[in-house]
Amino acid sequence: MMKYLQNLGRSLMLPVAVLPAAAILIGIGNWILQAAEGNPIATFLKNGGLSIIDNLPILFAVGVAIGMSKKQDGAAGLSGLVAFLVVTNLLDVGGVAGLKGIEEGAVDAAFENTENVFIGILSGIIASIMYNRFSHVRLPDALAFFSGKRLVPIMSAAVMMVVSLALLFIWPIVYNALVTFGTTISDLGALGAGLYGFFNRLLIPTGLHHALNSVFWFDVAGISDISNFWASEGVKGITGRYLAGFFPIMMFGLPAAALAMYHTAKTNRKKQAASLMMAAAFASFLTGVTEPLEFSFMFLAPALYVVHAALTGLSLAIAAFFQWTAGFSFSAGLVDYTLSLGVPIANQPLMLVVQGLVFAVIYYILFRFLIVKFNLKTPGRESDDDVQADESSDSEEQDESGGSSVGADKDETTVMAETIYEGLGGDENVRTVDNCVSRLRVEVKDMDKVDQDKIKSAGVPGINVVGKHNIQVVVGTQVQFVADAIRDMQK
Repeated sequence: MMKYLQNLGRSLMLPVAVLPAAAILIGIGNWILQAAEGNPIATFLKNGGLSIIDNLPILFAVGVAIGMSKKQDGAAGLSGLVAFLVVTNLLDVGGVAGLKGIEEGAVDAAFENTENVFIGILSGIIASIMYNRFSHVRLPDALAFFSGKRLVPIMSAAVMMVVSLALLFIWPIVYNALVTFGTTISDLGALGAGLYGFFNRLLIPTGLHHALNSVFWFDVAGISDISNFWASEGVKGITGRYLAGFFPIMMFGLPAAALAMYHTAKTNRKKQAASLMMAAAFASFLTGVTEPLEFSFMFLAPALYVVHAALTGLSLAIAAFFQWTAGFSFSAGLVDYTLSLGVPIANQPLMLVVQGLVFAVIYYILFRFLIVKFNLKTPGRESDDDVQADESSDSEEQDESGGSSVGADKDETTVMAETIYEGLGGDENVRTVDNCVSRLRVEVKDMDKVDQDKIKSAGVPGINVVGKHNIQVVVGTQVQFVADAIRDMQK
């Protein structure tokens, strides 16, 4: 189940990856409209972006179907769309009224919101199951045309009709529970935003933070913080409250933590720590991708990671309390922050920079104090035995290659992929390789055959074993290319 949920979280990143394109179009459009109201080019760009934001449920249905299918095939994506169209048409207000034989005005309000991300995700899951089960089925000769992949959308439609009948009774309960959860947090105001931020970070190691995010960022519970912000709808100072507090952390707090970890690294390990911390801090500041940095210390110093989660919650609470808002479509880095400045509903976004500078000081002082006080083994503070083992390993690799660096005639991505693949156990041990934004998600036959030291020698920020057969390798923003290289190596 854990593996399945993690794969779902990875699949959610496929449709989410489209959002930056929407943000760019809307951001540029809003910038132009501020200077020239009614400008047709600006309207064209903004509406182009909104066409993506306004159709998120369909994107999730297609994206999840592709991501969760074994071969990530286009037939699965088509089936996801078919499943979504079936359920949303059967369970719209008119459809429910007809099925129950009642007036439309008597239909439960839950059915006014069936075209949402939750239903999109469910449609994608159903379609992926149908693909994995029926994409290789051969029908009798008389029906051969409908065999294999052509059978998948047909089965998806049929199964979704059955699921729709179940949702006729279940959906009001599920929907009202989600709304109650979201409303409860919303009613807590700044405190609720803080609690959300705290649990958002705590769930990062499992990859299940996407499920929590969907409640507050999308329309699962009617909050829709991302789409409402970019559409500039709602209440100024309120819309974006589940987004804004991340900017001070990702742009300032975590980079400051990286500086503290570098300054507390052992003298003979500072150069190695600097290369890791600099790259991870830059990714966090510019794009808001924090996993390379967070994974570099979350398992080495878990107590420090809890402090980071608490500070994230505090940041969201402060931003929500003062109603300073900015928004992102992908993550809270400089790129999204700059684009969001042109959105009319953004409220005093420059104060988030001030808040970020304060949090940078807090992060640096607190991280440095805790690392030194409790001798936490953050990057660059490993034991001397570990250092000697690493140096010995490096020396052996140089000897085997005739004194030159391994793979000198190959690009860095290929060399990294080869090292990681070897550490995972190669063809004999690796079953499947997938990736999310910054992590390789690998299923192996025998975890005892995985050489974590070998994997770490590739320069990865962290490793996370999530079960007897599943391991995650944090690579960074270039993970897609590493994953592709490993898949090319598989026989």
